[in-house]
Amino acid sequence: MEGILSIQSHVVFGHVGNSAAVFALQRSGFEVWPVMTVLFSNHTGYGPPRGRAVPVDWLREILHGLEERGVFGRTRAVLSGYLGDPATAEVVIEAVERVRRHRPDAVYACDPVIGDDGRGVFVRAGIPELLRDRLVPLATLVKPNRFELSFLAGMEVRSLEDALEAAARIRARGPELVVVTSLASPERDDALAVLADTALGSWIVVTPRLPCALNGTGDLFAALLLGNWLVERDPERALSRTASAVFGLVEATFRARSRELLLIAAQRELVEPTHRFTARRLR
Repeated sequence: MEGILSIQSHVVFGHVGNSAAVFALQRSGFEVWPVMTVLFSNHTGYGPPRGRAVPVDWLREILHGLEERGVFGRTRAVLSGYLGDPATAEVVIEAVERVRRHRPDAVYACDPVIGDDGRGVFVRAGIPELLRDRLVPLATLVKPNRFELSFLAGMEVRSLEDALEAAARIRARGPELVVVTSLASPERDDALAVLADTALGSWIVVTPRLPCALNGTGDLFAALLLGNWLVERDPERALSRTASAVFGLVEATFRARSRELLLIAAQRELVEPTHRFTARRLR
């Protein structure tokens, strides 16, 4: 039995971090081994949560136990998201390196959660630099939003051409695939674009912009992107399938006027999206 080791946050109420990623990957047919970096009552969309970060020594103990059970040798991929504490970044680095000692072909998907447009940086001091300097170079796949891409590449990203240059800068440091979300569409004002960039080509997919702001969509996108990438290692298909699924789930949530992402009620969208969006090759 092979699976995905997902190291990120957990909330009891709501769908962000592992509370979004685990079910989405399981519904897509993957075994998932979740390791929680924080345990919160709710995500911040509902106000300040109760709970705390998981102590680093606990995380190391849990990961050591998984290694003892032979889990690392069956790990196809490691996924990391919100870290909570700078020390957690070191734990993720150790986990990736130890998994790859057992299985050199293991994929590492890094969702570099730093901040976003309108809110700025919302993680603790030190985490952005650790992501940029230590975790991103280890990654096979990196999924920043536009704000995070600008920080990681050290340049302002205002256009699609800027995004392509910034993605190339990141790939030069190690990652094979860079997928950038939350880009303005170069074709229409009422749409959003997602860019996938590799050494062999670049693709863009455009979806309508819905008038809602939901927590957890980035975490969901990262998880589904990893799952779709593992199936075929085809960036065009992975991008198209992921964008279609996430849009379908967001649209269902919007139509239901729900504050919370309808991950369970609209779960069919994860595997049989209502709308199919096809990525277009740029180069």
